[in-house]
Amino acid sequence: MKIARWDHEGATGEGFVSEGAVIPFPDALTVAEVLRGGVAAARSLFERARQETGVPLAEVRLLAPLVPTTIRDFVAFEEHVEGVSAGVEGKSDVPAEWHEAPTFYFTNPHTVRATGDVVAVPETRRLDFELELAAVIGGVDGSTGENLDVDAAASHIFGYTVMNDWSARDLQAREMKVRLGPAKGKDFGMTLGPWIVTADELDPYLDGEGFLAVRAEVYVNGALVGEDLVSNMGWPFPELVAYAARNSVVVPGDVLGSGTVGNGGCLGELWGRGSALPPLEPGDEVRMLIEGVGEIVNVVGERVPAPAIPRARTRPRLRHR
Repeated sequence: MKIARWDHEGATGEGFVSEGAVIPFPDALTVAEVLRGGVAAARSLFERARQETGVPLAEVRLLAPLVPTTIRDFVAFEEHVEGVSAGVEGKSDVPAEWHEAPTFYFTNPHTVRATGDVVAVPETRRLDFELELAAVIGGVDGSTGENLDVDAAASHIFGYTVMNDWSARDLQAREMKVRLGPAKGKDFGMTLGPWIVTADELDPYLDGEGFLAVRAEVYVNGALVGEDLVSNMGWPFPELVAYAARNSVVVPGDVLGSGTVGNGGCLGELWGRGSALPPLEPGDEVRMLIEGVGEIVNVVGERVPAPAIPRARTRPRLRHR
Protein backbone atom coordinates (compact mmCIF):
# COMPACT_ATOMS: atom_id res chain seq x y z
CA MET A 1 0.00 0.00 0.00
CA LYS A 2 0.98 3.59 -0.58
CA ILE A 3 -0.16 6.36 1.78
CA ALA A 4 -0.10 9.96 0.57
CA ARG A 5 -1.31 13.52 1.07
CA TRP A 6 -2.15 15.79 -1.83
CA ASP A 7 -3.64 19.06 -2.97
CA HIS A 8 -6.49 18.92 -5.48
CA GLU A 9 -8.19 22.11 -6.56
CA GLY A 10 -7.12 23.88 -3.38
CA ALA A 11 -8.26 21.15 -0.97
CA THR A 12 -5.98 18.79 0.95
CA GLY A 13 -6.64 15.08 0.53
CA GLU A 14 -5.22 12.18 2.53
CA GLY A 15 -5.47 8.56 1.50
CA PHE A 16 -4.13 5.79 -0.69
CA VAL A 17 -2.35 5.76 -4.04
CA SER A 18 -3.56 2.87 -6.19
CA GLU A 19 -3.46 2.14 -9.91
CA GLY A 20 -2.48 5.66 -10.89
CA ALA A 21 -5.05 7.42 -8.73
CA VAL A 22 -5.43 8.87 -5.25
CA ILE A 23 -8.33 7.66 -3.11
CA PRO A 24 -9.28 9.41 0.15
CA PHE A 25 -9.34 7.40 3.36
CA PRO A 26 -12.81 6.22 4.41
CA ASP A 27 -14.46 8.20 7.22
CA ALA A 28 -12.29 11.27 6.41
CA LEU A 29 -9.38 9.82 8.38
CA THR A 30 -5.97 11.50 8.29
CA VAL A 31 -2.52 10.06 7.72
CA ALA A 32 -1.72 10.68 11.39
CA GLU A 33 -4.77 8.65 12.47
CA VAL A 34 -3.99 5.82 10.06
CA LEU A 35 -0.40 5.64 11.32
CA ARG A 36 -1.67 5.35 14.88
CA GLY A 37 -3.95 2.50 13.83
CA GLY A 38 -1.11 0.45 12.35
CA VAL A 39 -0.65 -1.50 9.12
CA ALA A 40 -3.36 -4.13 9.71
CA ALA A 41 -6.03 -1.48 10.20
CA ALA A 42 -4.73 0.42 7.17
CA ARG A 43 -5.07 -2.72 5.08
CA SER A 44 -8.74 -3.04 6.08
CA LEU A 45 -9.28 0.61 5.15
CA PHE A 46 -7.65 0.01 1.79
CA GLU A 47 -10.06 -2.81 1.00
CA ARG A 48 -12.92 -0.39 1.62
CA ALA A 49 -11.35 2.52 -0.22
CA ARG A 50 -10.38 0.66 -3.37
CA GLN A 51 -14.07 0.28 -4.25
CA GLU A 52 -14.23 4.04 -4.78
CA THR A 53 -13.27 6.03 -7.87
CA GLY A 54 -10.19 8.12 -7.21
CA VAL A 55 -8.67 11.20 -8.79
CA PRO A 56 -5.90 10.58 -11.35
CA LEU A 57 -2.48 11.07 -9.81
CA ALA A 58 -1.56 13.40 -12.67
CA GLU A 59 -4.29 15.84 -11.57
CA VAL A 60 -3.05 16.36 -8.00
CA ARG A 61 -0.01 17.96 -6.41
CA LEU A 62 1.58 15.64 -3.89
CA LEU A 63 2.31 17.06 -0.45
CA ALA A 64 4.77 15.67 2.08
CA PRO A 65 3.20 12.31 3.03
CA LEU A 66 3.04 13.18 6.73
CA VAL A 67 3.70 15.90 9.26
CA PRO A 68 6.28 14.13 11.43
CA THR A 69 6.03 14.12 15.21
CA THR A 70 9.84 14.01 15.36
CA ILE A 71 12.66 13.40 12.90
CA ARG A 72 15.74 11.44 13.92
CA ASP A 73 18.46 11.15 11.29
CA PHE A 74 21.13 8.48 11.65
CA VAL A 75 24.59 8.18 10.12
CA ALA A 76 24.50 4.48 9.29
CA PHE A 77 26.71 4.24 6.18
CA GLU A 78 30.42 3.81 6.85
CA GLU A 79 31.40 4.85 3.32
CA HIS A 80 29.64 8.20 3.83
CA VAL A 81 31.55 8.78 7.08
CA GLU A 82 34.84 7.94 5.34
CA GLY A 83 34.29 10.39 2.51
CA VAL A 84 32.97 13.29 4.57
CA SER A 85 35.73 12.96 7.17
CA ALA A 86 38.32 13.11 4.38
CA GLY A 87 36.84 16.41 3.25
CA VAL A 88 36.74 17.89 6.75
CA GLU A 89 39.84 16.39 8.36
CA GLY A 90 41.99 15.58 5.33
CA LYS A 91 41.87 11.83 5.88
CA SER A 92 39.29 9.05 5.70
CA ASP A 93 38.67 8.31 9.34
CA VAL A 94 35.78 6.35 10.84
CA PRO A 95 35.83 6.86 14.62
CA ALA A 96 35.80 3.69 16.69
CA GLU A 97 32.70 5.06 18.39
CA TRP A 98 30.77 4.87 15.10
CA HIS A 99 30.87 1.07 15.29
CA GLU A 100 29.55 0.94 18.86
CA ALA A 101 26.06 2.35 18.30
CA PRO A 102 23.98 3.95 15.51
CA THR A 103 24.34 7.67 16.18
CA PHE A 104 21.58 10.12 15.20
CA TYR A 105 20.55 13.74 15.56
CA PHE A 106 17.13 15.40 15.81
CA THR A 107 16.02 17.88 13.17
CA ASN A 108 13.11 20.19 12.42
CA PRO A 109 9.71 18.63 11.53
CA HIS A 110 8.30 22.06 10.66
CA THR A 111 10.38 22.62 7.52
CA VAL A 112 9.50 19.38 5.71
CA ARG A 113 9.05 19.83 1.96
CA ALA A 114 7.29 17.78 -0.71
CA THR A 115 8.45 16.46 -4.04
CA GLY A 116 7.97 19.18 -6.63
CA ASP A 117 8.60 22.00 -4.16
CA VAL A 118 11.14 24.71 -4.83
CA VAL A 119 13.43 24.59 -1.79
CA ALA A 120 14.64 28.04 -0.75
CA VAL A 121 18.03 27.98 0.91
CA PRO A 122 19.79 29.98 3.61
CA GLU A 123 22.75 32.23 2.88
CA THR A 124 25.11 29.33 2.25
CA ARG A 125 27.76 28.90 -0.43
CA ARG A 126 28.05 25.12 0.08
CA LEU A 127 24.54 23.75 -0.38
CA ASP A 128 24.35 19.96 -0.50
CA PHE A 129 21.79 17.15 -0.68
CA GLU A 130 21.74 13.85 1.22
CA LEU A 131 20.10 10.75 -0.29
CA GLU A 132 18.40 8.62 2.38
CA LEU A 133 15.67 6.09 3.04
CA ALA A 134 13.50 6.84 6.07
CA ALA A 135 11.32 4.59 8.21
CA VAL A 136 7.97 5.87 9.47
CA ILE A 137 6.71 4.62 12.83
CA GLY A 138 3.17 3.29 13.22
CA GLY A 139 1.04 2.07 16.08
CA VAL A 140 1.12 -1.46 17.52
CA ASP A 141 -1.67 -2.69 19.79
CA GLY A 142 -0.70 -2.71 23.44
CA SER A 143 2.73 -1.16 22.96
CA THR A 144 3.91 2.25 24.06
CA GLY A 145 6.96 2.16 21.80
CA GLU A 146 9.23 2.40 24.84
CA ASN A 147 12.50 0.49 25.34
CA LEU A 148 11.81 -1.89 22.44
CA ASP A 149 13.90 -4.91 21.59
CA VAL A 150 14.76 -5.45 17.92
CA ASP A 151 11.84 -7.77 17.12
CA ALA A 152 9.34 -5.42 18.72
CA ALA A 153 10.96 -2.45 16.98
CA ALA A 154 10.46 -4.11 13.59
CA SER A 155 6.71 -4.33 14.21
CA HIS A 156 6.61 -0.56 14.81
CA ILE A 157 7.88 0.23 11.29
CA PHE A 158 4.74 1.21 9.37
CA GLY A 159 6.56 1.96 6.15
CA TYR A 160 9.25 3.85 4.28
CA THR A 161 9.68 7.09 2.35
CA VAL A 162 12.49 8.81 0.41
CA MET A 163 14.36 11.52 2.33
CA ASN A 164 16.58 14.40 1.19
CA ASP A 165 18.33 15.94 4.19
CA TRP A 166 19.33 19.29 2.67
CA SER A 167 22.59 20.57 4.15
CA ALA A 168 24.44 23.88 4.29
CA ARG A 169 27.97 22.55 4.70
CA ASP A 170 29.64 25.85 5.59
CA LEU A 171 27.14 26.55 8.38
CA GLN A 172 27.34 22.95 9.56
CA ALA A 173 31.14 22.96 9.68
CA ARG A 174 31.22 26.13 11.78
CA GLU A 175 28.66 25.05 14.36
CA MET A 176 30.01 21.51 14.78
CA LYS A 177 33.39 22.92 15.83
CA VAL A 178 31.56 23.87 19.03
CA ARG A 179 30.94 20.11 19.55
CA LEU A 180 27.21 20.39 19.14
CA GLY A 181 24.89 20.07 16.21
CA PRO A 182 24.25 19.97 13.35
CA ALA A 183 21.69 22.73 13.74
CA LYS A 184 21.30 25.67 11.32
CA GLY A 185 23.31 23.75 8.75
CA LYS A 186 20.35 21.38 8.50
CA ASP A 187 17.07 22.67 9.88
CA PHE A 188 15.99 24.86 6.95
CA GLY A 189 14.60 22.00 4.86
CA MET A 190 14.05 18.27 4.45
CA THR A 191 12.13 16.60 1.64
CA LEU A 192 10.02 13.51 2.33
CA GLY A 193 8.00 11.65 -0.29
CA PRO A 194 6.52 10.97 -2.63
CA TRP A 195 4.41 8.76 -0.32
CA ILE A 196 4.80 6.17 2.45
CA VAL A 197 5.16 2.60 1.18
CA THR A 198 4.09 0.06 3.82
CA ALA A 199 6.89 -2.12 5.12
CA ASP A 200 5.44 -5.35 3.71
CA GLU A 201 5.89 -3.98 0.18
CA LEU A 202 9.68 -4.08 0.71
CA ASP A 203 9.82 -7.57 2.23
CA PRO A 204 11.00 -9.07 -1.10
CA TYR A 205 14.14 -6.89 -0.87
CA LEU A 206 15.19 -8.10 2.60
CA ASP A 207 18.42 -10.10 2.62
CA GLY A 208 19.27 -12.90 5.02
CA GLU A 209 20.38 -10.49 7.75
CA GLY A 210 17.36 -8.20 7.53
CA PHE A 211 18.95 -5.43 5.43
CA LEU A 212 16.97 -3.80 2.63
CA ALA A 213 18.80 -4.44 -0.64
CA VAL A 214 17.09 -1.64 -2.57
CA ARG A 215 18.93 0.54 -5.05
CA ALA A 216 19.24 4.27 -4.33
CA GLU A 217 20.22 6.88 -6.93
CA VAL A 218 20.59 10.66 -7.03
CA TYR A 219 20.76 12.89 -10.10
CA VAL A 220 21.71 16.58 -10.33
CA ASN A 221 20.44 18.33 -13.45
CA GLY A 222 19.86 14.93 -15.04
CA ALA A 223 23.34 13.53 -14.40
CA LEU A 224 23.80 10.52 -12.12
CA VAL A 225 25.94 11.64 -9.17
CA GLY A 226 25.57 8.82 -6.63
CA GLU A 227 24.25 5.25 -6.41
CA ASP A 228 24.29 2.65 -3.67
CA LEU A 229 22.42 -0.24 -2.09
CA VAL A 230 20.65 0.59 1.16
CA SER A 231 21.81 -2.81 2.44
CA ASN A 232 25.29 -1.25 2.87
CA MET A 233 24.08 0.25 6.17
CA GLY A 234 25.91 -0.74 9.34
CA TRP A 235 22.62 -1.65 11.04
CA PRO A 236 19.24 -2.76 9.63
CA PHE A 237 16.26 -0.49 10.30
CA PRO A 238 14.77 -2.47 13.23
CA GLU A 239 18.04 -1.94 15.11
CA LEU A 240 17.89 1.80 14.43
CA VAL A 241 14.34 1.90 15.81
CA ALA A 242 15.34 -0.16 18.85
CA TYR A 243 18.22 2.20 19.56
CA ALA A 244 15.98 5.24 19.21
CA ALA A 245 13.55 3.67 21.72
CA ARG A 246 16.31 2.62 24.14
CA ASN A 247 15.49 4.20 27.52
CA SER A 248 13.19 6.41 25.46
CA VAL A 249 10.11 6.10 23.26
CA VAL A 250 9.09 6.15 19.59
CA VAL A 251 5.52 7.08 18.63
CA PRO A 252 3.42 6.93 15.46
CA GLY A 253 4.48 9.65 13.06
CA ASP A 254 8.15 9.58 14.06
CA VAL A 255 10.54 9.52 11.09
CA LEU A 256 13.95 7.81 11.28
CA GLY A 257 16.38 8.49 8.43
CA SER A 258 19.02 5.96 7.45
CA GLY A 259 21.67 8.59 7.04
CA THR A 260 23.29 9.35 3.70
CA VAL A 261 24.04 6.38 1.45
CA GLY A 262 27.61 5.88 0.28
CA ASN A 263 29.16 6.13 -3.18
CA GLY A 264 28.07 9.70 -3.86
CA GLY A 265 24.98 10.00 -1.70
CA CYS A 266 25.99 13.62 -1.08
CA LEU A 267 28.45 16.13 -2.48
CA GLY A 268 30.27 16.33 0.86
CA GLU A 269 31.43 12.73 0.47
CA LEU A 270 32.48 13.30 -3.13
CA TRP A 271 34.41 16.45 -2.19
CA GLY A 272 36.29 14.38 0.38
CA ARG A 273 37.29 12.01 -2.41
CA GLY A 274 38.58 14.84 -4.62
CA SER A 275 35.51 15.56 -6.76
CA ALA A 276 35.30 18.97 -8.43
CA LEU A 277 31.49 18.94 -8.55
CA PRO A 278 30.26 22.37 -7.40
CA PRO A 279 27.84 23.04 -4.55
CA LEU A 280 24.20 23.34 -5.49
CA GLU A 281 23.03 26.71 -6.80
CA PRO A 282 19.60 28.26 -7.40
CA GLY A 283 17.92 26.57 -10.35
CA ASP A 284 19.62 23.19 -9.90
CA GLU A 285 17.34 20.14 -9.95
CA VAL A 286 17.92 17.24 -7.53
CA ARG A 287 16.15 13.95 -8.26
CA MET A 288 16.31 10.95 -5.92
CA LEU A 289 15.01 7.44 -6.60
CA ILE A 290 14.80 4.47 -4.26
CA GLU A 291 13.77 1.12 -5.67
CA GLY A 292 10.41 -0.09 -4.42
CA VAL A 293 9.61 3.29 -2.85
CA GLY A 294 9.56 6.06 -5.47
CA GLU A 295 11.25 9.31 -6.45
CA ILE A 296 11.37 12.88 -5.22
CA VAL A 297 12.37 15.91 -7.31
CA ASN A 298 13.13 19.42 -6.10
CA VAL A 299 14.53 22.58 -7.65
CA VAL A 300 16.84 24.76 -5.57
CA GLY A 301 15.33 28.18 -4.92
CA GLU A 302 16.91 31.54 -4.24
CA ARG A 303 18.91 32.31 -1.12
CA VAL A 304 16.78 33.82 1.61
CA PRO A 305 18.39 36.60 3.67
CA ALA A 306 17.99 36.31 7.42
CA PRO A 307 18.33 38.82 10.27
CA ALA A 308 21.91 39.16 11.49
CA ILE A 309 22.89 37.77 14.89
CA PRO A 310 25.75 39.55 16.71
CA ARG A 311 28.89 37.79 17.88
CA ALA A 312 29.22 36.64 21.47
CA ARG A 313 30.07 39.44 23.89
CA THR A 314 33.33 39.43 25.81
CA ARG A 315 32.32 40.41 29.33
CA PRO A 316 33.86 40.18 32.79
CA ARG A 317 33.09 36.82 34.42
CA LEU A 318 31.40 38.01 37.55
CA ARG A 319 30.51 35.49 40.24
CA HIS A 320 28.18 37.72 42.24
CA ARG A 321 25.86 40.60 41.44
